[in-house]
Amino acid sequence: MSVSRILQQKGGDIVTISPRATLSEAVERLARHHIGAIVIVDEHMAVEGIISERDVVRLLGERGTEALSAPLDTVMTRAVVTCTGEETVPMIMERMTRGRFRHVPVVNGDRLVGIISIGDVVKYRVEEMEREHAELREYIMSA
Repeated sequence: MSVSRILQQKGGDIVTISPRATLSEAVERLARHHIGAIVIVDEHMAVEGIISERDVVRLLGERGTEALSAPLDTVMTRAVVTCTGEETVPMIMERMTRGRFRHVPVVNGDRLVGIISIGDVVKYRVEEMEREHAELREYIMSA
């Protein structure tokens, strides 16, 4: 049960944005793609930051609508917690819970290869538990 399995099920679409884009452009992209966070990357797909819906609300509350014209490199979260495809789902669940964040970019070396959300993790765990339950039921019925 690794992060790479979640990415396989989810698909490889990654929505990213340049650090030179504005917060307004990020908000538009979040809305257009119906996502809760967007990863800010350089031209080589290296993670430079992340901005989430929560960040947008906080920035608007602190700075008002002027925040929308700010370049992302001035408002993004720079200390991005990432994971690799080899990490296990329980490890990521623990990290997300402890850090109180809902999105984790997945990297291979320095390159972004995907992003997982707490929803993806929970969905995977529920499916896994249902499979285990079905296997146990089948085992008991066959005994």
